[in-house]
Amino acid sequence: MEELTKTEERVMQIIWKLKTCFVKDIIDAMPDEPKPPYNTISSVVRLLETKGFAGYKAYGKTHEYFPLISKAEYRKASFKKILSGYFDNSAESLFSFMLKEDQLSKDEIDKIKQIIDKNK
Repeated sequence: MEELTKTEERVMQIIWKLKTCFVKDIIDAMPDEPKPPYNTISSVVRLLETKGFAGYKAYGKTHEYFPLISKAEYRKASFKKILSGYFDNSAESLFSFMLKEDQLSKDEIDKIKQIIDKNK
């Protein structure tokens, strides 16, 4: 699966949330300041089409966009890249990093322990 730029990923997040949308809907769903130009978002959506992330239905010159790749599929591929690229495919290294960087609360650690015990 091809990697998305930060801008493409932000737009894709909105498309996943809205499920079907027009460029105007994407812009409306973005934070208020500053709103990007219509042509910029239209170009980003066309790149997402080219990369196979979004499809569209044409209504004359207007296009209604929808995701072709689920958020779960993208999350899985992205996580695999992070795990292999930064943690040598080691869940132990990932969790060790998260613990050392204070990224997990005691409650989260307890929940992870429960998940591990449940899946043994």
